[in-house]
Amino acid sequence: MNLFIAGICGTFMAGIAQLARSAGHKISGCDSNVYPPMSTLLESEGIETMEGYLPEHLDVAYDQIIIGNALSRGNPLVETILDRKIPYQSGPQWLHDHFLLHRNVIAVAGTHGKTSTSSMLAWILESNQYSPGFLIGGKPGNFDHSARPGDGEWFVIEADEYDTAFFDKRSKFVHYSPKVAILNNLEFDHADIFDNIDQIKKQFHHLIRIVPANGHVIANADDSNINDVLSMGLWSSISSFSVIDPDCQWYANPLTDDASEFEIFHNGISTGVVRWNCIGTHNMANALAAVVAAYVAGIEPENTCKAFSDFKATDRRLQLLFNSGKISLYEDFAHHPTAIKSTIEAVRQKYPQRLIIAVVEPRSNTMRGGFHGDSLEKSFNGADLAVIYQPDEQGLQSGILKTVPGSTCEILQHASVDEILATLELRIQPNSVIICMSNGSFDGIPRILQERLETMVVEDQTTNPLK
Repeated sequence: MNLFIAGICGTFMAGIAQLARSAGHKISGCDSNVYPPMSTLLESEGIETMEGYLPEHLDVAYDQIIIGNALSRGNPLVETILDRKIPYQSGPQWLHDHFLLHRNVIAVAGTHGKTSTSSMLAWILESNQYSPGFLIGGKPGNFDHSARPGDGEWFVIEADEYDTAFFDKRSKFVHYSPKVAILNNLEFDHADIFDNIDQIKKQFHHLIRIVPANGHVIANADDSNINDVLSMGLWSSISSFSVIDPDCQWYANPLTDDASEFEIFHNGISTGVVRWNCIGTHNMANALAAVVAAYVAGIEPENTCKAFSDFKATDRRLQLLFNSGKISLYEDFAHHPTAIKSTIEAVRQKYPQRLIIAVVEPRSNTMRGGFHGDSLEKSFNGADLAVIYQPDEQGLQSGILKTVPGSTCEILQHASVDEILATLELRIQPNSVIICMSNGSFDGIPRILQERLETMVVEDQTTNPLK
């Protein structure tokens, strides 16, 4: 079939494109904002991407249009599809019908950690010769693609609660027919489609409702909102995990301050130790969820722990871009106050004596709408300096951010890339750790910093390397 994907550079739709291409379909598509890593990944696959949602993109006779949830009524491409009566379908429904219907699907849900947990689980299955299929909302470090069909019975998918399409307002994950559902955590997010957290809980319970009786739910016992969802009804087997309660069915205990080593317990019995290149309690929790899911799929924790030693973090998930020994640069996808806080805490645990500078783009609709109150400001507490990128067209409705009373973190706001770089030029010291956090392109700031740091002439210089 000749398929056209509208919104093709979104992480999910780019995965659909790769899967469709692997099945022999001819694929092309368009998007309003074409940027790496998905644009380069699609290019490497020979998939044509067009800029903008122009009606003339549809002058070719396509068999079907797959429409991403970024497009709504009023979009010129959508209006052209409806006017011309071109067959269309949502990405989640297409995926279900063509790839998931006859697979054992593991759906990884949660406000945070979906991409990381999915990447970990896919690698565990791969390391144990399961040859899984997967669709991950980012580029996993251990694979060349963000999606592939796989040869085995298991398919790992990042299960997002965001709505499906302009014509289907259900959460995407209700289309996935999971055999196993991981519920990592649940917080208020996506204020553009949810009025309150109870609406999100309801969607998570819809996911539980479609897990079969011979299926399995894996739930974070440390999350009260997840426990609320479970109290609405459960018809499957369940495994609970915790990084707080040693009496929980599955428990992980950090052996180092930064959780780069931790021990896993099952029903109070030690089952192995993980030593890996990731840091942070939040990543340890993600790993524990993956361990439990792998166990449900038939892999013993001892073999799972071995797989983690070769695990490579997904792009932009606390990814180390530069390290000279004196200056380190990380990039992370954090776009929620809790995620920002967890990322900063992880870096602080690893570098307790270093100057930590958080460079943040509050880009999500929820963040820009001010729905998190002062929790955004509080999330910076573990840093020494927070530099906020606030372009004029993306102004925060919550107003000017201020330093939280009692916090040692200074907060600055800038409206341009040049202002951000000028501030960093003045403030970065030879003992600095910089963390760039955004769920968008961030106008290339992380890569600009990486390039400038890599051009340092003398590594042990005492002056600012950005000058």
